[in-house]
Amino acid sequence: MQTASLKIKKYANSINIVNNNINLEKKTLNIMLWTFGLLSLCYLILLATVVFNIIERKNFEAESRNLMNDVGTLELQYMALSNTVDMTLATSMGFQETKAKYATLKTVGSIKLAKNEL
Repeated sequence: MQTASLKIKKYANSINIVNNNINLEKKTLNIMLWTFGLLSLCYLILLATVVFNIIERKNFEAESRNLMNDVGTLELQYMALSNTVDMTLATSMGFQETKAKYATLKTVGSIKLAKNEL
């Protein structure tokens, strides 16, 4: 154990620390403060964005409710108008009743189609 401590003392005495007039503690403190300020600014920007988005969402929800009310009113007007449509109104507007024509399958040459065949 003594040999190890003697080796460490010898090694510690042989090391020269070069300072070059740089105050390392002051530099480290400045870096930490600038980093803290930058992170605080990022946090404030993020918080402001979240609050702005919440306000916008509430505005859009209110606008959506207003539009839904307008759609409901228009549906009621449509139902009221659709109940007034009858044959006399249609003929007064120039519409005519047509006879229904149905399409039927005909045999092509010698090929006959079964009724339920795809």
